[in-house]
Amino acid sequence: MDGAGLVEGFLEVGDGQVWYRRYGDFGSRPPLLCLHGGPGMPHDYLEPLTALASERAVIFYDQLGCGRSPVAGPAPHWSVARFQAELERVRAGLGLADIHLFGHSWGGMLAMRHALQGAGGIRSLVLCSAPASVSRWLADAGVLREQLPASVRATLSSHEGPGWFACPEYQGAVAEYYRRHLCRLEPWPPALERTMAGLGQAPYQAMWGPSEFGPVIGELRDWELLGSLGQIRVPTLVTGGRFDEATPGHMAEVATAIRGASLEIFEASSHTAFLEEPEAYLERVRTFLRQAD
Repeated sequence: MDGAGLVEGFLEVGDGQVWYRRYGDFGSRPPLLCLHGGPGMPHDYLEPLTALASERAVIFYDQLGCGRSPVAGPAPHWSVARFQAELERVRAGLGLADIHLFGHSWGGMLAMRHALQGAGGIRSLVLCSAPASVSRWLADAGVLREQLPASVRATLSSHEGPGWFACPEYQGAVAEYYRRHLCRLEPWPPALERTMAGLGQAPYQAMWGPSEFGPVIGELRDWELLGSLGQIRVPTLVTGGRFDEATPGHMAEVATAIRGASLEIFEASSHTAFLEEPEAYLERVRTFLRQAD
């Protein structure tokens, strides 16, 4: 969406400034605030969601430490609490009293936490491929890893022992996993390529660790929210892909734990259904948001 209704700028969040962009104008329908994954994967790959701006404002921001929101001073202490405070400052800075909240992967984890801590004005949640349990995520990743070709598994194992995570061979093996379980499109869309180019390694490694498969040594190592999700009291749509690293079984657990939540699994998708099946995905989310308005 270009031209009228496109607004962008920077917001002060206490330990830096984050960039935001709004598509569409504020109107009678509550806006959709979008939280990207990672931590550290800037918003670009979520651009298909801009199609929803024909009905409501759609707002993105790059969390500090990635994309258009680089750290300008001393590195902050990366933590869930820090990103939660950042989200609250973004809402306050943009005057977002009443919102629908979309979160992909890590962004969905942040959305869960925002709702569970009693944040007001949330009309609904869309939790897209968002794990509620890191232990379940790692167990599922182990199963998916065993389905990789033997040569790829060997490369992963031979590099993880000595900690050679930055080696191009290791990264190439991880890329094979991503082609199966992150985005199955060939080639990857430019928006996803831009996201990977703007990846913030500092927040990713501090919050998670050196590798997609673990060990999880950051703050998210103890992330276990399944037992708390019953406290969420807003309409919730849980989505995922058939080949998702956030597996359909895990997404079913999330949907079951949230009272009244709906579950939608996209059969030709992995971790980025909004890129892999955009028309079907957008129609499902559009219908859900209308119902929750």
